[in-house]
Amino acid sequence: MAMTMTGEYTIAADRQTVWNALNDQDVLAACIPGCESFEKKSDTEFSAVATVKIGPVKAKFKGDVALSDIDAPNSYRISGQGQGGVAGFAKGGATVSLKDGEDGGTVLSYDVEAHVGGKIAQVGQRLINGAAKKTADQFFENFRNRVTPDQNAA
Repeated sequence: MAMTMTGEYTIAADRQTVWNALNDQDVLAACIPGCESFEKKSDTEFSAVATVKIGPVKAKFKGDVALSDIDAPNSYRISGQGQGGVAGFAKGGATVSLKDGEDGGTVLSYDVEAHVGGKIAQVGQRLINGAAKKTADQFFENFRNRVTPDQNAA
């Protein structure tokens, strides 16, 4: 089952700060919902374990993530694939772009395409899309809070 998703978030930090955070394994590990481990294998490769719940299906996915088409501090492509045992698999990628926003902030935009298969694909496109959007929103809210903690303290 194929899925696409786009989004845009404004972060109250300069582009270099946002770029650095997007490339920091500790920041990413803290922001990914359900993340159990996120380890750097090289400057452009990571391995991850995350527990994901979509409708009635809950699974621990283990996979690899790679960065490519790197244009620091403007954009990169992130690709990955993961296995969730009997729940199935997920693979896909996203283009992440940064541009200067208003008041010294940064606008982060993303364009995702993904494929899921196995038991997890049987829950239906609507549930998968909803869970993917919710996970993306949680990630970017966590990311925004991590990058600009003073902005969110109030």
